[in-house]
Amino acid sequence: MAFRRRNKSYPFFSQEFLIQNHADIVFSLVIFILIGLMFEATAKTAILFIQPQYNISTLLPDGEVTLYQYGWRDCATILFYFFITIILHAVVQEYVLDKVNRRLHLSKSKNTKFNESGQLCVFHLASSVWSLYIIITEGYLFHLSSLWENYPHVHLRFQVKVFYLTQLAYWMHTLPELYFQKVRKEEIPRQLHYICLYLLHISAAYLLNLSRIGLVLLCLQYLSELGFHIARMFYFTDESHQKMFDLWAVSFVFTRMVTLTLTFLAVGFGLARAENQELDWDMGNFNTLLIRMTVLVVVCLTQSWLLWKFIRFQLRRWREFRHEKAARKRAVTKQNPRPLKRDSLGQHENGVIKAENGASPRSKKIKAP
Repeated sequence: MAFRRRNKSYPFFSQEFLIQNHADIVFSLVIFILIGLMFEATAKTAILFIQPQYNISTLLPDGEVTLYQYGWRDCATILFYFFITIILHAVVQEYVLDKVNRRLHLSKSKNTKFNESGQLCVFHLASSVWSLYIIITEGYLFHLSSLWENYPHVHLRFQVKVFYLTQLAYWMHTLPELYFQKVRKEEIPRQLHYICLYLLHISAAYLLNLSRIGLVLLCLQYLSELGFHIARMFYFTDESHQKMFDLWAVSFVFTRMVTLTLTFLAVGFGLARAENQELDWDMGNFNTLLIRMTVLVVVCLTQSWLLWKFIRFQLRRWREFRHEKAARKRAVTKQNPRPLKRDSLGQHENGVIKAENGASPRSKKIKAP
């Protein structure tokens, strides 16, 4: 299974060989793990990578349900999903984005940003639909109090745990992709900022048993980011498409307001009224004043930083729009010729006497007979 067109062969274990064939190498590792399921001696080890661990059976009014907790063995499952996301990344890049890039003929900088937005569009779309489905099926949408009631939320349903493991695996895989995709050095700091922020917030929600409020906030964030990357892709295809950025700006501000409101409602007020506010590692209870304040400060700082970047982005767009408008006015002024000055009788034109019907104003000499 080849993901990249190979125009040139490189020596084994060289840097270019690894970059060009990294998806094939990872695909071989995935096949190796799947083959391990076929043998009894290695089946238990292979399942450790594929299936979520720490499952327990619980009796609920609906019947017996299998719930999950987290532990160190989740690292093996995250590693397997890490390999899967690298393969899917290569599939989207090879069979979708590269074909579009060949038709658009973008510059190198725009090509890098177009590929980034294309990959994130696919991920944000899938994650937002998935998270919205979980929110509706779990009943979080119409019962906001369930976001903080019965804390700690140690036991997770299968779809919730797989969602969080997939999120961690995806954002971890973006780190080596900076090397595999040969991202420009100027773009690396910007991408590292939001990658680390996603890993920090998702890990905190998963480990602090704040999975419910984290799920809702991730859904809002992904919907907002989906709008931005769709607008940016349309802008790269045709720079006249600017209105989608205005729609995204409205959704961005709305997302920041809802994020801060839900965070203060769930962490600042909901968990603050809980009876048990003592740190208990065994029970998974992290509802203490220090941890609540830390969570609120981190969320507020992150939202403030995002708003600051948003304001700078809008100011830059406004300046570019003014420069383009002024340039168009100058171009129109140069194209229009200066109007000719005529008097009321039509005998003068720009200060020069001119007779009507194109005749010369000079008097003709009469020839002698």
